[in-house]
Amino acid sequence: MDQIEAGSPSKDDCNLAMLAHLLGIFTGFIGSLIIWILKKDNSAFVGEQAKEALNFQITITIGFVIAWVLAFILIGLVLMPILFVANLVFCILAAVAASKGQAYRYPLTIRLVQ
Repeated sequence: MDQIEAGSPSKDDCNLAMLAHLLGIFTGFIGSLIIWILKKDNSAFVGEQAKEALNFQITITIGFVIAWVLAFILIGLVLMPILFVANLVFCILAAVAASKGQAYRYPLTIRLVQ
């Protein structure tokens, strides 16, 4: 009943990929960077999902820097809560997909890490 299909990620891989996405909420890009560095050669699924989470967190960080600069003309004060909520929602969606063994691609992400 709990048969794993050939080529599908193991439960441990799914949990690590889920963790890479969820750590973005609390640690920014640091958590996914650590998981990507440690596991990219061991598991293709974990490496790919950690890299995706890393790219998204770098994009969010760039967005927060831009919003902070724009806060001086009051536009950034509107952008910061939007970025915070988007980060929370997309990280949760990605974590749920990763826990099911499905690859997730964040929308509007600058793919710096290849």
